[in-house]
Amino acid sequence: FCRWGDHYFDAEGKKWTSNSTSVSGKPLMRSFAQFVLRPITQLFDCIMNDRRDELTKKLEALNVSLSHDQLEQQGKRLLKAVMQKFLPAAEALLEMIVINLPNPRKAQAYRCDCLYDGPLDDKYATALRKCEADGPLIMYVSKMVPTSDNSRFFAFGRVFSGTIKGGQKVRIMGSNYQFGKKEDLTVKNVQRTVLMMGRYTESVRTCPCGNVVGLVGVDSFIVK
Repeated sequence: FCRWGDHYFDAEGKKWTSNSTSVSGKPLMRSFAQFVLRPITQLFDCIMNDRRDELTKKLEALNVSLSHDQLEQQGKRLLKAVMQKFLPAAEALLEMIVINLPNPRKAQAYRCDCLYDGPLDDKYATALRKCEADGPLIMYVSKMVPTSDNSRFFAFGRVFSGTIKGGQKVRIMGSNYQFGKKEDLTVKNVQRTVLMMGRYTESVRTCPCGNVVGLVGVDSFIVK
């Protein structure tokens, strides 16, 4: 376990410490640099300098296996292949999100006051705070994503309350909308709801609160 900051492992004393010197007075390296950054730097160095025997030992120690074709590569191509197996960015990012970000129900309970500028005791605020799937629909569109043929846009955003589905009639509140007024307010039917996965989309029948979704058919009513 490595912590960022002034945390050290004293191999002589066989203990973790906040002192930068060992029991014999030798300088210690911060634990994050020693156990995280230095091994990565050493791996980079032996790959870029083509030290194959050393690389083989390191890959075995890291339990990283490469195909024959990958091992035949050199320089940056080999480095990329190794790092994709050793520290896959997609898995690391997903794990970081799961561990560190609160779930929608927990987050909305304390973020409601910042997200909603209407009365904080009405049914909309209550449903948003509790992330109620059967409550009134509340969705925030954060981005307009062009379709593959650039003819239209998906309205991409997060559902904070209720459940949205294709064919549903919604009230679209623009950036100039004020609670209780009708300025910058449009009523429109959603044509389709789609799950957006990078470059790909997949139609879904419904999308409950706590999820992100793309809407089809409302792009002309939302400022891009």
